[in-house]
Amino acid sequence: MKIEYLHTMVRVKDLDASIKFYELLGLKERRRMDHEGGRFTLVFLCPPGQEDGHHDLELTYNWDGDDGLPADSRHFGHLAYRVESIYDKCQELMDAGITINRPPRDGHMAFVRSPDNVSVEILQMGEALAPQEPWASMDNTGHW
Repeated sequence: MKIEYLHTMVRVKDLDASIKFYELLGLKERRRMDHEGGRFTLVFLCPPGQEDGHHDLELTYNWDGDDGLPADSRHFGHLAYRVESIYDKCQELMDAGITINRPPRDGHMAFVRSPDNVSVEILQMGEALAPQEPWASMDNTGHW
């Protein structure tokens, strides 16, 4: 029996802040659907060049708020994305005010959190990069 991956859905409290965060990671908005009757918006983002709908992150925003959203979405696990240079991406995120919760000390893996506390794993494409400062000696911050 065939199975096909479609997307990962994440509920968000602030749609604009969440879109900005995921755009910093390198995702682009592919599709948006406003549901007037249900009073919610779905925004589908994906990596550039992967607009086939099989690599989507679906952000679900409830117009009237979402008090039921857990304060810590850690039970979700995490999203994972590969980047060309983990050091450049982490620096770009830090420069934008994003906390690097688990720095890429090994040149291979880092973790950050979205505005809604979703854990996002960032992985180096190909082989790990040689350890370098300031990352090599940077401590973990908060939860990841």
